[in-house]
Amino acid sequence: MTTPSIAIIGAGIGGLTLAAALRRFGIASTIYEQAEKFGPVGAGIQLTANSVKALAGLGLQERLLENGFCPELGLNRQWDTGEITNTLEMGPGLAARYGAPDIALHRSVLHDALAAKLDAGTIRLGKRLKEITQNREGVALTFEDGEAVHADAVVGADGLHSVVRRAALGDDKPLYTGKSAYRAIVPTANIKADMIEERVKWWGPDRHIVSYFINPDKSLVYFIAVVPETISEVESWSQRGDKSAMLAAFDGFHPRILAVLEGAEDVRKWGLFNRHPLERWSVDRITILGDACHPMPPFIAQGAASAIEDAVVLARAISESGGDGDLAGAFHRYEGARRERTARMQITALENKWMKTAVDADWVYGYDAWSTPLPEHA
Repeated sequence: MTTPSIAIIGAGIGGLTLAAALRRFGIASTIYEQAEKFGPVGAGIQLTANSVKALAGLGLQERLLENGFCPELGLNRQWDTGEITNTLEMGPGLAARYGAPDIALHRSVLHDALAAKLDAGTIRLGKRLKEITQNREGVALTFEDGEAVHADAVVGADGLHSVVRRAALGDDKPLYTGKSAYRAIVPTANIKADMIEERVKWWGPDRHIVSYFINPDKSLVYFIAVVPETISEVESWSQRGDKSAMLAAFDGFHPRILAVLEGAEDVRKWGLFNRHPLERWSVDRITILGDACHPMPPFIAQGAASAIEDAVVLARAISESGGDGDLAGAFHRYEGARRERTARMQITALENKWMKTAVDADWVYGYDAWSTPLPEHA
């Protein structure tokens, strides 16, 4: 069997997971990342059981457990009174039910753990994609620095403004949700200890706040605070936010969560965008995954999880393709296995009702990307 050459555009969580999963199957890949270097992203991430199960297949669960926090309860509270509207029992019971724990951690911990699974030279930094074309022999990539590369297939893991998506599927624009989000990692030393809860979502009439611990010693708590806005300033994780404007936006919220917001030292802000579910993800030897494919606001904690699932399922489909002769068929099997689930996630996220009251979480958390059936070969 001929081993295909796979070019992955983007070294975010989805791209790194795909490269690690392909490596598990003995398939080499090269990741082309436009950033000149990696830096720590000041954000937390919830790895729900379905994503932890996928990452466990790459041998990462213990490392994530050592550096993250597993809550016992997930609470949902009324914004002003603090009344509990729903409780999710977590801890060992959730892990036993779904075959993996729920872990909250610093996003950079996950990124570093995935990168450590790759061979030296897999990631090439400073490679901004300029042009992509394909024919029956493969795909030609041209980068802004003038380098030209040939690959048997290309996977766009390059985020909301994906160059790969635009080249393969057309130039549709991301849709602004009408909401923006403040976020920060706060030292718990800045907050009264009795004000912090392991994981909680505070539900307001048109805005909400989620907070949770992200490290084992509970010295750091992360929050994301979502507000309605008519016009987004920018879709960027690195834009600074105005702390006083944030506090004014949540005036009247319960003192317990306001204490967390007030403890922030460095607040960031970004606009939240999505797209409509796609009817097709692939064109011959080009496909996409994660936010390039099905972006969603962070209201059900499945943005990164869905990219991780995509990556594992795609790696399985490629590994079963019989070499580089049927990569287009592998891509269609992959999207056939994933389209319905990710569309449901996108719709559920936009509704923004997840966990406010009791829900059937099994369809989200019980999914196993390593064993879900792939459609038959076309």
